[in-house]
Amino acid sequence: MLLSQGSIKGKHGAIYPLSQNLINRKRKGLFRKTACSIPASAAPYTHATIRSSHPNASKRTKSSSVFYRPHRIWPPRRSAAAAAATMGPEMEAMAASIGVSVPVLRFLLCFAATIPTGLLWRAVPGATGRHLYAGLTGAALSYLSFGATSNLLFVAPMALGYLAMLLCRRRAGLITFLGAFGFLIACHVYYMSGDAWKEGGIDATGALMVLTLKVISCAINYSDGILKEEGLRESQKKYRLTKLPSLIEYFGYCLCWGSHFAGPVYEMKDYLDWTERKGIWASSTPSPLLPTLRAIVQAGICMGLYLYLSPKFPLSRFSEPLYYEWGFWHRLFYQYMSGFTARWKYYFIWSISEAAIIISGLGFTGWSASSPPKAKWDRSKNVDVLGVELAGSAVQLPLVWNVQVSTWLRYYVYERLIQKGKKPGFLQLLGTQTVSAIWHGLYPGYIIFFVQSALMINGSRVIYRWQQAVSNSVLRSILAFLNFAYTLLVLNYSCIGFQVLSFKETLASYQSVYYVGTIVPIVCLLLGNVFKPARKPKAQKAE
Repeated sequence: MLLSQGSIKGKHGAIYPLSQNLINRKRKGLFRKTACSIPASAAPYTHATIRSSHPNASKRTKSSSVFYRPHRIWPPRRSAAAAAATMGPEMEAMAASIGVSVPVLRFLLCFAATIPTGLLWRAVPGATGRHLYAGLTGAALSYLSFGATSNLLFVAPMALGYLAMLLCRRRAGLITFLGAFGFLIACHVYYMSGDAWKEGGIDATGALMVLTLKVISCAINYSDGILKEEGLRESQKKYRLTKLPSLIEYFGYCLCWGSHFAGPVYEMKDYLDWTERKGIWASSTPSPLLPTLRAIVQAGICMGLYLYLSPKFPLSRFSEPLYYEWGFWHRLFYQYMSGFTARWKYYFIWSISEAAIIISGLGFTGWSASSPPKAKWDRSKNVDVLGVELAGSAVQLPLVWNVQVSTWLRYYVYERLIQKGKKPGFLQLLGTQTVSAIWHGLYPGYIIFFVQSALMINGSRVIYRWQQAVSNSVLRSILAFLNFAYTLLVLNYSCIGFQVLSFKETLASYQSVYYVGTIVPIVCLLLGNVFKPARKPKAQKAE
């Protein structure tokens, strides 16, 4: 029979997920996130749907995946009606006033509570007390936001990582990487039911994604601790662990409220120094008040822009006949504005995380070399808004977007795929982007987006090499502008797949602009093999 989620169940009870893509989707918005939904991201934080004014918003479900599982048995999920019944009328009215479900409002309140929680952390006495405070407050906020079963979900990767370090130090990193990622993939599969989306539900998969990166980096660094320093990369020398963290230290690191919901990811060694007040935290740190206020103001501006723009550029437009009646340039402009609009909700959530990390003191990274020296708070910075919107090259994007996850991918995937004595190439970049896609979730749109981003970055490198090779300042300026325009075009074209997620809608949106964002990078790569710029002497090479 035909199931309500869009999969087909045979007479023997077997589920055939691949057949979903063959079903005729007649309802508008089916397998699509609304323009006001809050999806999982590079820094994903919730699987909740915000209600929109679209007439079919209540019918929308999460995008189709080839690993889709339509029914859940455990953990049980309360219906939206049951959840609402336990909430006071005040919360229901508040949720209705901002256009979200009650579970989503509860999540947002808990997320905002990480800021005062970070402030109170500064007054907790003793390293052990601070470890316990970090872990217990993170678990409590998770319970209030996602329910009791969320913390049970976190136990599996945490236990796997610690047991691997305890029993098999040399292979702990590999075991934890495969096991934690395998568990995350299983949870991505398990929580893909469209029922939760239609009911405005929410789950803890986004927090689990952040936790997965933490336990993997901790295990890998503990494995690196038995290696000789000769031949290690700088990042390995900096973060390697020579001693097994205690259970209390590990518990506090994994569930610390500061990064539990949406990141940023940070290293165990930094966490230990911060908690035990060693290293740069050994002496008094500068006041975090002004940078915290700046992050909060930035969060408010970003959310305001998102709420203003999202009704004007809804994702539902990509499946409406009106969009395909527009001309090429109109459709291309709409793709740009759609991507531009969606990014502001990520800017908002990362700004809140930044404020929570800064006010606790963990965000402090030392002093600048300027005169007089200024305090730096880079550990908490996950995005540079102007850096993304005005990026002169696609190569710069990983340095300014979801910064800490990009750094994690560079340290623990990209650099470790490079064979000794060989230079990194497209395969290492593609492998890294594939891991990133799987980490985000098993949606065709994610896979397509990250393959596209690998093409985008390599095409931008070609333009940059041409730019560096010419000596004429006018021609160099023209090539710099072309690289900027190239990045603007391909980024906003590619990110449509990240938003709509389904295979059919992603290809339809790309086809509507004649695959320009795919063809241009490929042409750049081909031209780069034909017109190779002259190599400069090593002393003059730019990084």
